[in-house]
Formats: sequence, structure tokens, C-alpha cells
Amino acid sequence: MNKLFDNEGPLMSFLSKLADLVWLNILTIIFCIPIITAGASLTAMYTVTIKMVNKEEGYIARNFFNAFKKNLKQATIIWIGVLFASILFYGDYRIVTYSGIAFPKALPIALTAVLLLMYCTYLYVFPVLSRYDNTIKNTIKNSFLLSISNLPKTLLIIAIHLILPVAVYFSQALLPIMFLMGLTLPAYASSMLFAGIFKKLEEKMEEDKEGQTSEHESDK
Repeated sequence: MNKLFDNEGPLMSFLSKLADLVWLNILTIIFCIPIITAGASLTAMYTVTIKMVNKEEGYIARNFFNAFKKNLKQATIIWIGVLFASILFYGDYRIVTYSGIAFPKALPIALTAVLLLMYCTYLYVFPVLSRYDNTIKNTIKNSFLLSISNLPKTLLIIAIHLILPVAVYFSQALLPIMFLMGLTLPAYASSMLFAGIFKKLEEKMEEDKEGQTSEHESDK
């Protein structure tokens, strides 16, 4: 029993993790409020949650602010693009579906497919940005490719993000959880998958790099 309540015990570790997620959720929401900075805030959130999964978290606020400042420009540009594209395609979908105008039957299906692909890319883009230094174009491209090449995990990530809102819809008793960890709990659960995806990617990149080095040395 004493071990259960020990500072290094499983219960205290669990409670500490929850407290970190609540604090991170507060920071994320505050820096999402201006709307324009939401992309940087989400990137900073994923920086912290992936560090938490990898046991590298350190100070939550410090890691958050450092990542926020580092990725502010790129994350903001990407966020504006996400908002613009989402509004544009969703508006087109509403027009095609509810306007009463006779459009080709394949058009709503095509728009739905595009929206789903955009959503999958969106789920990856801020975690990818939090992990790798790259151009905006390559960040979006790599996010899309990762979401498709890891489709089973992508579907699981979508499910993770839907579980809490759906649960709250059926039971408002869960509203406090949504309020306290509505962003960070799904992000932390998703980061367990992202950490594995990134590790596998980095191992492949390292193997390719070693292979190129070996080829270069053999050509000498």
C-alpha cells in the first residue's frame, strides 16, 4: 500500500501525468484563443506530448513556449491554409449536397474523399512540424504521405479524437474531462502512435543514410 502512494509509485505517476495534461491543456487553449496562433499552439502541444511519451518532458511550460516561438511562423501559415482550404471545400460540399442543383453524382463522393484526405493530413501536420525542421511544402507533403502509408494507425488516431466528443454527447457527466483535457488527452494518446511512426521513419532514414555512405565509400 505504501508503494502505491510513493512519489515514484504508479498512482502518483499517473496523477502527475494528469496534472501535466491539464496544465498543458490550459496553455494550449490560451494560445489558441487569438485563433491566428492556434497552429503554433497545437504544434507546441504535440511537442510536449511526444516528449511525454518518450519520457523527455522536462518542464511543461518551458517546452511549450520554446516550441511555440520556434514554430510560430510556419505553423501560422499552415494553420491559415488549413482554415482556408477547409472552409472552401466544406462550402463546396454544402452547395453540392443541399443547393438542389443537379450536380454529377460522383461530385459529392469526390468532395467527401478530398475532405477526408485533408483531415488525415491535418492530424499529422502539426505533430510532424513539432518533430522535424522542413519547408512548409515538404511538411504538408510528408504529413499526407505518412497519413496514407500508416492508414491503420491514421484510422485509430481519428477514432481517438472522436471518442471524447462522442462520449460527452451521450453523457454530459464527462464534460469536466472535456474542459480539463479535451485537447491534450487525445493528443497524448495519439502521440503514442506518432512516436512509433516517427521512430520507424527515423530508423529508415538512418539506414538510407548509412547505405548512401557505404556506396560513396565503395566508389572511392
